[in-house]
Amino acid sequence: MPAPRRTMSTLAGFWVVAASFTTVTAYATVPTPLYPLYQAQDGFPVPVITLIFAAFAVGVVVSLFLVGHISDWVGRRRMILIAVSVSAVSAVIFLVWNAVPGLIVARFVDGVSVGTLTAAATTHLAELRSRARPDESPAFAASVAGAANLGGLALGPLIGGLFAEFLPDPLELPHALFLALFVAALPVLRSVPETVLTPASPPAYRPQRIALPSASRSAFAAAGIGAAASFALFALFTSLAPTFLHERFRVTDHLADGAAVFAVFGAAALAQLVLARVAQRVQLTIAIACFALGLASIALGAVVPSLALFLIGGIVAGAGAGIMFRSGIATAATVAEPDRRGETLALLFLIAYVGLVVPVLIVGVSLAFVPETTVLLVFSALVLVATIGAGVVMRRRAAA
Repeated sequence: MPAPRRTMSTLAGFWVVAASFTTVTAYATVPTPLYPLYQAQDGFPVPVITLIFAAFAVGVVVSLFLVGHISDWVGRRRMILIAVSVSAVSAVIFLVWNAVPGLIVARFVDGVSVGTLTAAATTHLAELRSRARPDESPAFAASVAGAANLGGLALGPLIGGLFAEFLPDPLELPHALFLALFVAALPVLRSVPETVLTPASPPAYRPQRIALPSASRSAFAAAGIGAAASFALFALFTSLAPTFLHERFRVTDHLADGAAVFAVFGAAALAQLVLARVAQRVQLTIAIACFALGLASIALGAVVPSLALFLIGGIVAGAGAGIMFRSGIATAATVAEPDRRGETLALLFLIAYVGLVVPVLIVGVSLAFVPETTVLLVFSALVLVATIGAGVVMRRRAAA
């Protein structure tokens, strides 16, 4: 008879899952400042960059639809282990096949990892924290989950930029580093406590339900729109910011590429942590104001042009996006049925990542026919309308 597996404390498990979540999401954005190097190596045009990025987002959406919800009955830890393993596979593909088809495949596989992980890790963090600190507000776990998600996405471009600017073999070393981290994380994750009692007879497999929670459909819809609009802003900076910096503002430093994206995601993660204990209604008011000011500054910076206005606008709008995304998670968790929390969060992330992929594809196609500044102005206006509408609905519910 095999010896029972030893598990760590729930509090230690909470931080291990948070660290693993951060590592996987960081790897998702490591290639951002490397795209110009891949472009120089293979000589492909800018729309191919949007295609490579879109492959990642499609992978996220597909995995969220197919497996993002099943941690409710197969276990959180198992899905996290699978996700980290898939990230390791993506790193291997990057290392052995860095032509354009390989980049597309590697990004798709990495997207599958992120989609598999996101809802399971977010829910696992909430459940581990509630066991370790039963009297604590759920807001802390939600803030850590949001910071792990967006904080990782922030660190990735900075790490990629550092490798591109200062270290040899920037198209190989970052992937080798993260491959080592993923392999090292697997045995540690196996000791994290499980929070789902696996049923003796698991339900028959089905894809993610495309159905809003019955408790408050309008609130969940607003949360989804807010999350999608936030991710649309992130998509703009993750996929096209380096090219925009090079062609519009004549920036040639690869570290600057990563730092620009880091600043946007970092502002999002920091805003979530700083405002974690502020009333959600107040948070949403701040988010709406940040989106309005930030998007106006981005648009003005592109027209003038002014690199300072463009970057400041990205940071301010990024803070608004982080708050809006965090509020969306909190709203979805509030209206979710207890036994379908993972499924509800998977649906929210599915909507959010649709907001990541669709705008990038539209922007990529539009750039072939419309000047980049015009595309940016229209994009900013649409995101602003969506965030104001979603924020007002969620704010009304929070005030009720």
